[in-house]
Amino acid sequence: MTAAVLTVSDGVSEGTREDKSGDLLQELLEGEQLEVVRRVVPDDRDEIARAIEELADEAALVLTTGGTGLGPRDVTPEATASVLDRHAPGIAEAIRTDSIAKTPHALLSRGVAGVRGRTLVVNLPGSPGGCRDGFAVIRPALEHALGLLSDEKTTHRQT
Repeated sequence: MTAAVLTVSDGVSEGTREDKSGDLLQELLEGEQLEVVRRVVPDDRDEIARAIEELADEAALVLTTGGTGLGPRDVTPEATASVLDRHAPGIAEAIRTDSIAKTPHALLSRGVAGVRGRTLVVNLPGSPGGCRDGFAVIRPALEHALGLLSDEKTTHRQT
């Protein structure tokens, strides 16, 4: 199964900053036995949206990193929302809830999550720590979510 990492950063796209968050996400996804494709785009709403559309055509999961804050060029949530078929607010809420326990800056995060076609798309912060923590939040439900989206037969826990 293929996953994609989309780094949204003017600095990384210009070659003036290292893509530490993208590197970390690739490592985490490969640890889950997923094949990983990568892309970098600047903080531009149209380029972000186009990249998500293209990556969703080839990957079951698209994780974005960067552009989720309050800065004037932080437009990843808007770009993502514009290409989603359905929102998955519980994912973004869980990531924020976990992050708020660690840093008050998480209150400023505006990341969204949802589905495009059969692909799960999740916005993560631009910091390696935020990516590591956000991935840890979604990891327990990831296999089940991707199974549901691929239309695999799944078993639901009976209570």
